[in-house]
Amino acid sequence: MAGEQRQNEPLLDVITIGRSSVDLYGQQIGTRLEDVGSFAKSVGGCPTNIAVGTARLGLKSGLVTRVGNEQMGRFIREQLGREGVDVKGVATDKERLTALVLLSVEAEGVSPMIFYRTDCADMALDEGDIEEAHIASARAIVVTGTHFSKPHSAAAQKKAISIARAHGRKVVFDIDYRPNLWGLAGHEAGFERYVKSDGVSAVYKSVLADCDLIVGTEEEVLIASGEATLVAALRTIRSLTEAVIVLKRGPMGCIVYDGAIPDDLEQGIVGKGFPIEVFNVLGAGDAFMSGFLRGWLRGEPHAVSATWANACGAFAVSRLLCAPEYPSWEELSYFLANGSKEKALRKDENLNHLHWATNRRRHYPRLMALAIDHRSQLEVIAGDKTDRIPAFKALAVEAAARVAGDREGFGMLLDDKYGRDALFASTKFQRFWIGKPIELPGSRPLQFEFSQDVGSRLIEWPVDHCIKVLCFYHPDDEPELKRTQTEKLRTAYEAARKIGRDILVEIISSKHGALEDDTVARALTELYGAGIKPDWWKLEPQKSEAAWRAVDGVIEANDPWCRGVVLLGLDAPQDELEKGFEAAQAAKAVKGFAVGRTIFADAAKAWFAGNMSDEEAVADMAGRFAALVGIWERVAGPVEG
Repeated sequence: MAGEQRQNEPLLDVITIGRSSVDLYGQQIGTRLEDVGSFAKSVGGCPTNIAVGTARLGLKSGLVTRVGNEQMGRFIREQLGREGVDVKGVATDKERLTALVLLSVEAEGVSPMIFYRTDCADMALDEGDIEEAHIASARAIVVTGTHFSKPHSAAAQKKAISIARAHGRKVVFDIDYRPNLWGLAGHEAGFERYVKSDGVSAVYKSVLADCDLIVGTEEEVLIASGEATLVAALRTIRSLTEAVIVLKRGPMGCIVYDGAIPDDLEQGIVGKGFPIEVFNVLGAGDAFMSGFLRGWLRGEPHAVSATWANACGAFAVSRLLCAPEYPSWEELSYFLANGSKEKALRKDENLNHLHWATNRRRHYPRLMALAIDHRSQLEVIAGDKTDRIPAFKALAVEAAARVAGDREGFGMLLDDKYGRDALFASTKFQRFWIGKPIELPGSRPLQFEFSQDVGSRLIEWPVDHCIKVLCFYHPDDEPELKRTQTEKLRTAYEAARKIGRDILVEIISSKHGALEDDTVARALTELYGAGIKPDWWKLEPQKSEAAWRAVDGVIEANDPWCRGVVLLGLDAPQDELEKGFEAAQAAKAVKGFAVGRTIFADAAKAWFAGNMSDEEAVADMAGRFAALVGIWERVAGPVEG
């Protein structure tokens, strides 16, 4: 009996069913869609957004949909994987394209949108895509209104409902009414919220009796009931179902009805509201549903679930995109406990940092990188053969790849000046972490290479590439020098957050002052005090365990979400690096190393002199890199978590 019970226990909290698209959001705010010049890409579609939103809040979510057999379909599948969404139910349609949506923010609460969904992959969903074991593996399913607009997709959702009911699972109905997806409005009317239709109402009413939770806006409640007034609509729905009904009211929050509909609709269960500036309303309902499901599926009182839902909706309407803007559980908890001084939550630095740090694209419990972003040092070695530096850097990529194989936790530091060929070569190794420098080599005070307008430069960078900026910073420097350097680092940090890139700040103190046990810890304290919270620190080996414990304490006190510290080499011999690796184990923040000249310097000298072939150079660098990797793995032990 116990074994049967365990077998019947759901593996997932929720499976959502229906639309999946790629949303292309206009990045220029306050303009017509006709005048938008560039777009930001994200996953979209009501059930896809809910799957992501619930996963971020700690639920085990899955999605049933179809995507095209092309780059946009693979993007959706890969992004769902990064978000922790189960993709067993995501089918690849070899005949149809992934749906696209173009959107803009024209004014507050006004967001024109165009659905590119003619014979798209997700609307081809049919009963064959619904597997009984998969549906039964979730505590609840979410069916969505748009997928009742076509006979085959409606049949798929009804099959899922039947399976869920047979296995004692919950059924949630997100009314999700888009008139033009029912053929009731033109292509340009994607933002239209309500067109009366007796046909749509009849379809929706046929679903209500099998539901445990129904969620919709005022307009959606009207279409689901076929009534003309809100009280009549809610009472008609109640006459057809005993489900909990959640009425979404935009900036006024929501009301939950778990029983008879009162004469005064305000007498329902109301969650705490959050007065914020409305920036973009698209996707807010999906964020709302994610928050409500977190509470409802965990058995929280309706008022708590409604509060969490309202808060998640507040995050969504205060930011530009849909799913990427939804909060993590840590972020939501912080907001509920502390609130925000900003009406526009996207301007709250603490929330923005927490949002970024808890929703990163990839996790790096360990990082071992071959650093060959050197420019001036290689120019010296190359002499009059600087035109061959790009080819040598490409050889370094091959060397790193030989050591890494198909393992995670490896990467490289490569530059834009001489590393173009190497960067292109590195794209073959999708597991590689890539960091790229922006500092002018040797500059003190810090200057950026090529242009001081670093933000515009970063737009061209792949989203997974990490900004690396080296600063020769000592806490005993003159105040004006520290101010100048800190401002430059702050500029780089703000650009990283605005453009959405990781940033690694490399601090070298020993070149311009004594390196005491508290030197680097003091430097980091000052930079944290200036509001700089990099994803990574790159630091020189410390002389003692006490120094590392001090660094650890500063990071933990100022940014426990920091990815960690990687050690630099400063051309030290291998035995010295080994001692540095061992001492660094005193700090839990140290996650690896990014070493360069110790690995490539001898090979570079011989190769540029014509005394070493390409293969010999690759083998030499691979051997030295492998030796450091072996030392690190020995002293650091197995990866935790």
